[in-house]
Amino acid sequence: MRGVNMRDNNTKIVFFITVILIILLGCQSLQKDLLLSSAGEAAYGDLAELEETITRLDSAEPNREELAAARRQITTLEGTVADSAFEALLSAWSGRLYLMEGRTNEAQREYRKSQSLSPSNLPSQVLSFRLERDLSQRLSMIDESLKADSAGELLIERGRVLFYLNRFSESVAAFDAAFVLLAAKPYYEEAYAVFRDKAWELRNLEQDTGSRTVEIARQDEISWKDLIEITKSETDLLRFITAGRDMPVETLFTQLVDRAFIPYTQDVTVIEWPAAKPPSSVIVQRSGAAWFLWRLYAENRANRGLLTRYSARFANTPNAQSPIPDIGIRSPFFDSVLGCVESEFMSLPDGRNFMPRELVKGSEYLLMLRKL
Repeated sequence: MRGVNMRDNNTKIVFFITVILIILLGCQSLQKDLLLSSAGEAAYGDLAELEETITRLDSAEPNREELAAARRQITTLEGTVADSAFEALLSAWSGRLYLMEGRTNEAQREYRKSQSLSPSNLPSQVLSFRLERDLSQRLSMIDESLKADSAGELLIERGRVLFYLNRFSESVAAFDAAFVLLAAKPYYEEAYAVFRDKAWELRNLEQDTGSRTVEIARQDEISWKDLIEITKSETDLLRFITAGRDMPVETLFTQLVDRAFIPYTQDVTVIEWPAAKPPSSVIVQRSGAAWFLWRLYAENRANRGLLTRYSARFANTPNAQSPIPDIGIRSPFFDSVLGCVESEFMSLPDGRNFMPRELVKGSEYLLMLRKL
């Protein structure tokens, strides 16, 4: 009986020791799992920061320092989490950054790695679009992906491609839909609003508009040379000089200066006209655009009386005040500005002032030209 009790006691001791070991090992495992889970959550948070960094760089023209800082973010995250989904996302964003750095081969390598780890991840899909150089093919790829998932990131890509295809109205619609879906990530709208706003400015351009006209229309400032080029290609308003011939832009510029269609200065406060002729590279201000358009209008209406139409009304009125505060009655630009505003070729930006020194965007000039 005593031997039996001893065996029972030994069995109980072994049992309790086993239970204690299991509990201890379980606690260690749980602690390890919690540590891994915590590390994973932190790493995914870092990945979200990387997404914002690269998205903001994508819409700008990043310098070397900015690209290097983003690359350091990626390097820091590499190997931190043994998780295929995480590694796939990191590779996709790394590939996007390689494209910005001009390293296409490395971007393709990262794309293949991302696909092998997680074929359906969204950043990898976007990277595949960016690697496709043919814009029409890229659009087809995006539209195919949108059939399965109407994600905001995919619509951003659609808006970008439509912009480059000069399908500006469709581009605006894609961006607006994307911004709604990506409301939780406001940096997407902040980053790509420049594309959306430019597409809105160009929305009235027809798809068959000449490539050079579209190029000039996209510019935030235009020179006299650009202005003449777009006027020549989009209208017949210069026929009084060309008589239907295809004249070089520089020749047209010289003749337009000689005939006073282009002013020697764009300073509306000028008292004495400068002697030196302007070069064709001078950037056009609103005052200069008004001068040119109003003379173009008078010439094509065969009515040069329009050039003094407004100043003549005030000629015999002492102490008369200009209806536009920042354009004086004695300014040589007075008639041109009032004529363009009254005829609605141009507007008063704040409803009161003309703001003559502001530069003219290509899209703005094209709209003025079409109104004329």
